[in-house]
Amino acid sequence: MKICIIGQGYIGLPTAALFANSNCNVLGVDRNQPIVDALNQGDVHIEEPGIRKILKVAISQNKFRASLSPEESDVFIITVPTPTTENSLSCDLSNVFSACGAILPYLKENNIVIIESTIAPMSTDEYIKPIFEKEGWKIGKDLYLSHCPERVLPGKIMHELVNNDRIIGGITPKCADKSAEVYKKFVKGNLIKTEAKTAELAKCMENTFRDVNIALANELAKICSKIGVNALDVIKMANKHPRVNIHHPGPGVGGHCLAIDPYFIYSMAPDTAKLIKIARDTNNSMPHFVVENTEKLINSTNDSNNPTIAILGVAYKGNIGDIRESPALEIIELFKNKDYNVKIHDPHVNNESYLNLEDAITDAAICVVLADHDEFKNLNYDLLISKMNAPLIFDTKNIVKTERKDIKVVNFGNLHHYI
Repeated sequence: MKICIIGQGYIGLPTAALFANSNCNVLGVDRNQPIVDALNQGDVHIEEPGIRKILKVAISQNKFRASLSPEESDVFIITVPTPTTENSLSCDLSNVFSACGAILPYLKENNIVIIESTIAPMSTDEYIKPIFEKEGWKIGKDLYLSHCPERVLPGKIMHELVNNDRIIGGITPKCADKSAEVYKKFVKGNLIKTEAKTAELAKCMENTFRDVNIALANELAKICSKIGVNALDVIKMANKHPRVNIHHPGPGVGGHCLAIDPYFIYSMAPDTAKLIKIARDTNNSMPHFVVENTEKLINSTNDSNNPTIAILGVAYKGNIGDIRESPALEIIELFKNKDYNVKIHDPHVNNESYLNLEDAITDAAICVVLADHDEFKNLNYDLLISKMNAPLIFDTKNIVKTERKDIKVVNFGNLHHYI
């Protein structure tokens, strides 16, 4: 089986590697020439455990190759990004349309086309299917079209693509059957067949559920800072209830899924999806909340005259280098707009302007922890004492644990004590 995968990012590349590892001939298509060149040399541009080894084996066995253009294949899988539109917050399908157009010249009878990109409900039926029908294809008879969304956790993508259950949303039942046969090549989880529109909404609701629950925790943190209660203790105690599982508050929500997918639902029914929009607004407000309270913490010290702020962590999630939609990016810009001297350290993000830990914290008035990297869970506290004017850490991820009295650690639990 030859499989052509359009898009070689955080989903397309791991998917390509796993199909190649399952004895399929895989063509990974990307419009970025440097990425294509690097992949053909076995050089992976994303940080994901396990993928580099699998890809190198696949290349050595001639099971994977990257290209700027599609080729005739048995299966076409589209994994391109789907951002929100600037004004309506609806799903921007332009990348999907472009990918569909790119494969049209290479389609042949009985091909399978799978959209993995996260898209708004009804997109496959109303917008994607007509692209192929206009070319004369009969969906479900001579061309098989499905929406099969991924559901993976960055840092564990290779494991979860294999072991998680997979939703197979066919335009017709036969489309779902055909697509399920493709994923059986490596998926060990259940293959759940349904309609395309159900699969689309299920994917969006998975991320919306998480976004709404994070918003509840973030709203609680704001309330507790006003009334003088330890939010982290409240969450810990409430979660002792056998049917309660409140999330942990943080600096905001990032990633290409949680920060975007809820808008796909909201934009379709804005008069009804009020809770979804309020949750998005709450999570979007957290960068301002972090900046506001960082300023209060700085002003409570003796180092409030043009202070330096050390940012620890830019990635939206711990132990990965993914900065897509990361709230840290907005926080950094907010600080810079207020004319603070901002120095940035993230051991997982490749950026020439970022500093090592020692340089980032030197003469800093405060360290603001924005990513739960393992490196920040046990910092070099002697280094902090020697390089900072007065060691002060604002830990928005609640990961810094130290009993040292010469280092002040502030989090969303004890914030009310210091502001």
